[in-house]
Amino acid sequence: MRLLVAASGGVAAIKTPSLLRRLREAGHEVRAVATDDALQFVTKLSLAVAAGGEVFDRAAWFAPDGRARHLELARWADALLVAPATADALASAATGRADDVVSALVLGGVRRVFWVPAMNTAMWTHPLVQANVRTLQALGHRFLGPDEGPLAAQGEGSGVGRMLEPEAVVAALGFPGDLAGRRVLVSAGPTREYLDPVRFLSNPSSGRMGYAVAEAARDRGAEVVLVSGPTALPAPAGVHFEAVETAEEMLGALLKHFAWSELLVMSAAVADWRAAHPKGEKEAKSGERQTLELVRTPDILETLAARRRNQVLVGFAMETHAGVARAADKARRKGLAFICLNYPTREGTAFGGSENEVTLVTQAGDAEPLPRMPKRELADRILDRAKPLLPPPTP
Repeated sequence: MRLLVAASGGVAAIKTPSLLRRLREAGHEVRAVATDDALQFVTKLSLAVAAGGEVFDRAAWFAPDGRARHLELARWADALLVAPATADALASAATGRADDVVSALVLGGVRRVFWVPAMNTAMWTHPLVQANVRTLQALGHRFLGPDEGPLAAQGEGSGVGRMLEPEAVVAALGFPGDLAGRRVLVSAGPTREYLDPVRFLSNPSSGRMGYAVAEAARDRGAEVVLVSGPTALPAPAGVHFEAVETAEEMLGALLKHFAWSELLVMSAAVADWRAAHPKGEKEAKSGERQTLELVRTPDILETLAARRRNQVLVGFAMETHAGVARAADKARRKGLAFICLNYPTREGTAFGGSENEVTLVTQAGDAEPLPRMPKRELADRILDRAKPLLPPPTP
């Protein structure tokens, strides 16, 4: 693939030379592009050495003979990869400005555009930035990331907005389209079962695993619907997102899309019980004890499995003992292709972390333990395992 790799003006531009080298190692033909602000963080020479050729910047916008270099490069490239992509770069492209080399290349008609965002969490989640993301996605642009992790600015800690590492960018570009046209339905997060208007039964699920699956499927070309219980995560760009609270609401949302889907990844941590008689008003605290009558919430996977045609179903299970046997039994009863089993009592595998360690368990009880890894990497491993099981694409 012939790639224009453009660095815009963020501190993550220090990663762009490494990205250029890894893209060349992967067999891509690259040319480096840099905005004026990017050159405050990375030198033009380092970009040129990594790319194996000159850097296209504002000074090279026009050739000495008057040729418009940005138009020539836009015609040459199979794709423009903006890494890092700052909030300003997104705004320039989304509003049709041509005041820097990146937005000029976009307007110059480059065939495909990939954005690798890198910015502070507050900026990435700001409604104006997300509006620009949606505008660009409506034009067919694709977003790789951002990731969650330590942020560059001093005192900012960790959050969503970190640029994907060069290896992850190359990997995403290495298989774009292997799920093109596929329809993936994902559930994520906890559910809440209200006892009264302010109290509820729930669990500490962060939703990160399901969101990672949705983003990985999106980046591999799939059409994705994400149904999520309450989380602190921003809705992933480029997927159809539906927010729910209760198990009943989650079941309703999933039923709405199940016939459309080809793959269901049920990673939500659904509350098993709800109040038999929820109160309409908050009751005052009284007495030393109170008896609460609970009834089962709907078994979402069982309900969907009964309506299954040829969809591939993947489930999750958390067990404290006899995990493989219990997971295999659950897979058999519910017609699942496999279950992602983990043990919440093991260090680093409980709710809320950025990493997970699971064992893939089939109906036959075959178990494939996977090492601990970031949830985004695990998401791709899950999709890799599910992809060969999908029905043939419809013509």
